[in-house]
Amino acid sequence: MKKISSYIKDSFITVIILFLSFLVSLIFQHVFEVQEHITTVFVFAVFLISLWTNGYVYGIAAAIIGALAVNYAFTFPFFTLNFTIPVNIISAVIMIVIAVLTSTLTTKIKNHEAVKTEGEKERMRANLLRAVSHDLRTPLTTIYGSASTLLENRETLREEQRIKILQGIKEDSEWLIRIVENLLSITRIDSGKVKIIKTSTVLEELIDSVIIKFKKRYPDQEVEIDIPSDIVVIPMDAILIEQVIINILENAVQHAENMTKLSLRVFILGKQAIFEIKDDGCGISDEQLPNIFTGYYENTGEPPDGQKRNAGIGLSVCATIIKAHGGDISAENIKTGGAVFRFTLMTEDNSDDQ
Repeated sequence: MKKISSYIKDSFITVIILFLSFLVSLIFQHVFEVQEHITTVFVFAVFLISLWTNGYVYGIAAAIIGALAVNYAFTFPFFTLNFTIPVNIISAVIMIVIAVLTSTLTTKIKNHEAVKTEGEKERMRANLLRAVSHDLRTPLTTIYGSASTLLENRETLREEQRIKILQGIKEDSEWLIRIVENLLSITRIDSGKVKIIKTSTVLEELIDSVIIKFKKRYPDQEVEIDIPSDIVVIPMDAILIEQVIINILENAVQHAENMTKLSLRVFILGKQAIFEIKDDGCGISDEQLPNIFTGYYENTGEPPDGQKRNAGIGLSVCATIIKAHGGDISAENIKTGGAVFRFTLMTEDNSDDQ
């Protein structure tokens, strides 16, 4: 199906450009009474066709058709094919050479871009694999150690100690579940298996839902909320956008060392809703900031925005989801301390269509 679509597109481009070239040549000949530039028009048409289509066929075909058109309709004697005239032969050869050279160049460029894109995908897959391995190893090691302690010392442990160990196993299990959820989200969206279906969502309802879910995980963490008092409607996949906001809030709680304040602000700028999540923690290191949304940090020193060493799958998910919604996401340090994460979504057009 994809090849058929490509054939149709390339054929359409070829026909349209040749038709326009023929039309322009007629205008030159009959309106401006200019004859000498008609060949140049078709040469340019062949160049464009070779540039915008795949392979050699369309460019060479356009060169042959262009040469025949110039010979038949725009060269005296008109409406006859005469290749005994040297100018006609030279024009045909030039157009074919241009078609071959341009097609060769564009094919090499497209192949180079394809190889580069595939290489980038492989690098991202490798980074994601390293990230997953690291993020899974931490809670699994803790769960294994806690379970071993319960088994080996079940008779000597006090009740409160057993409860504390079990609570730790529960928290690490929840962490594992969130990692798996994030991983499934990013792989499904990247593979194209999940299509973003946007529905009109009221901003206030979205934020209320986010805070309720966040409070269940972090009941002691206060979040300052600042959203417009007017009703704001945003087309989105609400579940995925909730996941983005919770991931960023959770990132601050887990990694913003010495944080005392966490805030969520949403404001409207033109047709964009801008979401800002700020903390006053330790900030993000300059080495890791450019790669904050890649899912893997090359730097093995201090982790971004906090004390834990975490590959940031959750932030990779955020970037993937926002990109799938057609928005932008960024992160930067605040001069007074801490970090701010921003992402944008387009608001619903409430203009009267009548």
